[in-house]
Amino acid sequence: MAGRIDARLKELAIELPTPAIPVAAYVPAVRTGNTLFLSGQIPFWNGELRCVGKLGDNFTVEQGAEAARLCALNLIAQAKAALDGDLDRMVRVVKLVGFVNSTGDFTDQPKVINGASETFVQVFGDAGRHARSAVSAAALPLGVAVEVEAILEVA
Repeated sequence: MAGRIDARLKELAIELPTPAIPVAAYVPAVRTGNTLFLSGQIPFWNGELRCVGKLGDNFTVEQGAEAARLCALNLIAQAKAALDGDLDRMVRVVKLVGFVNSTGDFTDQPKVINGASETFVQVFGDAGRHARSAVSAAALPLGVAVEVEAILEVA
């Protein structure tokens, strides 16, 4: 039987991607006590890399926000895998850190990372509201436009 969050995903017509396998020497998630640390996720969709580019150059804020949304969906998929398929064990999103591959004069990083923040609130309601950082990077892995990591409180 599907849980409350799975039902919410279905209601929102949101499909989660297959959790990405790490491409370097790290694990996708580490749990210590009631805290789940999720490694940065980039805009993969079921193994297909999307949103390669730089904000302020060849990507708009809206395209960047969509990339951040894909990162959020990957984070939720990784959380589901780490929680043995039970997203109802997620108590709250504590913090997101968003990295935006952008030109030196680009200053709309917060608007880009809103794509991830809004996705977490849409899926988890008030438990999805979180502290956040949104910073610029000169480059990101594989040339992607956005990377987002998360810290969750879990039961």
